[in-house]
Amino acid sequence: MSTTIEKDILKQIQEHLEFVYPNEACGFLVGTERNRRRQITGLIAVDNRSTENQRRRFVVDPMDYLKAERSAAKDGLALLGIYHSHPDHPAIPSAHDLEFAQPYFSYFIHAVTSGKTTDNRSYRLLDGKFIEEKFAIQFESQLQKLTTHD
Repeated sequence: MSTTIEKDILKQIQEHLEFVYPNEACGFLVGTERNRRRQITGLIAVDNRSTENQRRRFVVDPMDYLKAERSAAKDGLALLGIYHSHPDHPAIPSAHDLEFAQPYFSYFIHAVTSGKTTDNRSYRLLDGKFIEEKFAIQFESQLQKLTTHD
């Protein structure tokens, strides 16, 4: 399995996460997957719905998930993953991340230190554990940012 993310999408993610700092921010990654090649071409930013400490937890509303899935499908794309920030912490999965992870998704975790993104990593769930997945950055954009705001 190989994963590629467009540079513009990675930049939009970083801008979103830095804007919401010092809280955790989150969103969906959309694109295509063919012949074990995953191409992330868009994002859907969503609000962190955590009622706990938003500096240390994020929660995605099930309705946001459903809207994102429908929006992606309408554009002929698939939900491929979730991105979120770890404010002032490393870009490695937490126990909370593991508890809510699903096997199919790529989980892009971004360390945001003092308001600036300092590290980007991606993980996949395999046999109940996170395994880091390498990803490539594509430098030409193919799709625009997607939103679920109606």
